[in-house]
Amino acid sequence: MDGFKKRLNESVQLKLSVTLSVAILVVAMVAAVFSFLSAFDEAHELQDDVLRQVAQLMDQQRLSPRHPATHPPIKEGDDESRVIVQRLGDGNASTAGVDEGGALALPATLADGLQTLDVSGETFRVLIKTTAAGERIAVAQESGFRNEIARDGALRAVTPFLILVPVLLLIVADLVRTMFRPIAALSKEIDQRAEEALHPVEDCHLPIEVRPFAVAINRLLARVAQTMDNQRRFVADAAHELRSPLTALSLQAERLADAEMSGPARERLTVLRQGIERGRNLLDQLLTLARAQAVAEAPTSPVSVQGIYRRVLEDLMPLAESRHIDIGVEGEQDALVWVSELDMIAVVKNLVDNAIRYTPEGGRVDLSVSTQHERAVLRVRDTGPGIPVAERERIFAPFYRALGSAQPGSGLGLSIVRAIANRIGAEIVVGFLDDEKQIGLDVTVVVPMVARGWVSRKSI
Repeated sequence: MDGFKKRLNESVQLKLSVTLSVAILVVAMVAAVFSFLSAFDEAHELQDDVLRQVAQLMDQQRLSPRHPATHPPIKEGDDESRVIVQRLGDGNASTAGVDEGGALALPATLADGLQTLDVSGETFRVLIKTTAAGERIAVAQESGFRNEIARDGALRAVTPFLILVPVLLLIVADLVRTMFRPIAALSKEIDQRAEEALHPVEDCHLPIEVRPFAVAINRLLARVAQTMDNQRRFVADAAHELRSPLTALSLQAERLADAEMSGPARERLTVLRQGIERGRNLLDQLLTLARAQAVAEAPTSPVSVQGIYRRVLEDLMPLAESRHIDIGVEGEQDALVWVSELDMIAVVKNLVDNAIRYTPEGGRVDLSVSTQHERAVLRVRDTGPGIPVAERERIFAPFYRALGSAQPGSGLGLSIVRAIANRIGAEIVVGFLDDEKQIGLDVTVVVPMVARGWVSRKSI
């Protein structure tokens, strides 16, 4: 019960449905009671009219209230229509609708008109009338039968309420759910958006009451987009501006290396040149990340995955040979993907570079590609230590590096891969090369092969 109350307080849709349902039930109950009482009284009025009509007929036709001796027996089950007609104070009576019975013991002093009397423990509705011949007659009907007939008529009048109210409650519940459907669709659309999808929400199909909410969301999205653009522009500009002094320092260090110097000084110069090179690599990674997070134009032609592999291996083969890493492409199958060539090179190069750096000397790095349901499946596997399950979400954060790692790097490689994957609609799956021993890294990138995959991503 407490859970229902909490949900009722939190949900406008449920609160509206319950409120309308309770209001409908209350109004329906009041209307049903009023209709029942009205129909019940109307049935009694009709029965009183029947008594008047019988008395009027007896007067106009000058019929004798004495019951004929040859009166046919009445079938059982017609007790509801029994009407007793007798002279007032007379022991003889005629009945309609029932077998012949004894006369009612009515006082001769009763006044003309309708009245309810208790006769021998039973209640009767009695009409006393003085005929034109001066004869006083009594037309009577048992109240129990009258009430039963009235109740049946009143229940028939209330039956439509009993049938229509549940139907109305279902209609109201469905109507409320339908009215809130645009809000649910809006929340679902926003929830399914990618991180970089900050275009305005379409509000033309929304109800007027919800449009201010959509307008506020659009304003917020515009502010967030502006802030993110400023941030990307700042990172790109800062990285670009820092490249010039680092390039100058690198040139000066190269010139200094040609000069005569002592052994300790040359060692320090080597460390200095390594630091300058790491700084230049960091700036290059920052520029790549800024480009990956920016909105790119749709490609005009597909790109060969095998061609991307060859270009990446040409760049990274010296690093692999220096660490004695056996690196190559498994199989000859190729796939064409509708993705920017620069984006694909950035994705594959960062994954392969990461695999080479974290694989021990003498290890192995394998690249492969396959197709499945109009999607290209790119895999980069290595025999390194792998990534624990608890850290697999954190490895895509900028500047994150695994604890205990002595490998040089900026921690931006996998962030660049995730940013590009989100932009092109690709999926990334990280697992172990050997699940039993939990060693080795297996990274799978699933990329759409057809142009509509890019278009659908851009139209979110």
